[in-house]
Amino acid sequence: MKLYIVPTPIGNLEDITLRAIRILGEVDGILAEDTRNTGQLLKHLNINKPLFAHHAHNEHAGVAGVIKMLLAGKSMALVSDAGTPGISDPGFLLVKACVEQGIEVETLPGATAFVPALVNSGFPCDRFIFEGFLPHKKGRQTRWKAIAEEDKTVVLYESPHRIVKTMEQAVEFLGEARQVMLARELSKMHEQMIRGTAAEVLLYLNQHPDKVRGEMVLIIAGK
Repeated sequence: MKLYIVPTPIGNLEDITLRAIRILGEVDGILAEDTRNTGQLLKHLNINKPLFAHHAHNEHAGVAGVIKMLLAGKSMALVSDAGTPGISDPGFLLVKACVEQGIEVETLPGATAFVPALVNSGFPCDRFIFEGFLPHKKGRQTRWKAIAEEDKTVVLYESPHRIVKTMEQAVEFLGEARQVMLARELSKMHEQMIRGTAAEVLLYLNQHPDKVRGEMVLIIAGK
C-alpha cells in the first residue's frame, strides 16, 4: 500500500517525467481533482486506470474512503488539474491522514507554476515567501499589509477574474513604484512575463484586456 503524489503538466504536456508516467501506469487507481481533465491526460499517455474524484469540495469526506482502500493494500496516485498536488490544491489532508495511519507516501518531483515564474522574475530567489491565493475577503487587507513590509520576494497565485483587482490593491498597499512581474500562460504557446512597477503592470492589464486569461503568478520584489 502506498500513496503517490504525482505532479502533472501545468500547460505543456511534455512537462511530465518518465517516472510519473510509469507510476500512473502501475497504480491501482488515480485520485483526480477533475476526472475529466485527468482522463484527457491519461488518454494522451495511453493509460487506462480507474479514476476517483478528490477535490476541495469532497476532500474532508473522501479521505476516509481513500485510507480504507490504501489499508486494503491498494496503491493510489493523487494528481491535481495541473502542477503538484498540495500546492494551493487538494492533498494536504490526505497526506496528513496517511502519515497518521503509517501509510507510505512517495512524492514525485515535477511541474509547479511558481518555480519557473520566480526564477524568471530576476528578483532574489534564495529566500522567498509563497502566499498562494490571497483570501477573497476576510484577512485580505491584513495579508497585503504584511506583504508591503516583507523584505523577501513574495509569490502569489491569482485567477484571471481577480487579477485586475489584485493589481489595484498592489498599487494601493505596496505603492505605485514597487517592482513586480506577472507570469501568465506558463509553459504554453502564449507564455508571457509582464514586468514593471505595480502601476505599469496594472496599466498594461487595463489596456490589454485580452491578456487577462489563464492562471497567473504574481512575483513581488521585497521592500
